Amino acid sequence: MSVMTHSDNARSAANQQERLNPWWIVGFVDGEGCFSVSTFKNDTCSSGYQTLFEFVITQGEKSRSSLEQIGRFFQCGHIYINHRHDNHHENILRYCVRRQTDLKKIIIPFFTKYQLYTTKRQQFENFCRKLNERVSPETIRKASRKRKDIVRSHERS
Repeated sequence: MSVMTHSDNARSAANQQERLNPWWIVGFVDGEGCFSVSTFKNDTCSSGYQTLFEFVITQGEKSRSSLEQIGRFFQCGHIYINHRHDNHHENILRYCVRRQTDLKKIIIPFFTKYQLYTTKRQQFENFCRKLNERVSPETIRKASRKRKDIVRSHERS
């Protein structure tokens, strides 16, 4: 029988990141992940708009352990519960990284080194470009007006 000491526990936790294969994460994100940039009206911002950058992986609650492993691997982000149920009648969980420092220093370098295979790679590249751009308030207002025009045209059809 093996007895695990405190130092063995610490070593085991430190090795957790090494045990999770980075290519498994790439495949998981290719199928279930998203790199999202959202701009919305916010009067407390000097431009009148706020831009939110998110790296998200969505899973049903039964797959919580996968999201927890990914969270431990990256050592950033949080898991949020969405009480909207999918067709399996379970809560939906979102592993989400929003802090720009974490996105720039952890998430982007990881997916630059371990590249995505699907069209998600283009989404990632656009996400990186937008995260690194310095966007003027006028550019944000123009993009918002353009988006509103697109929404109106879809509502008419």
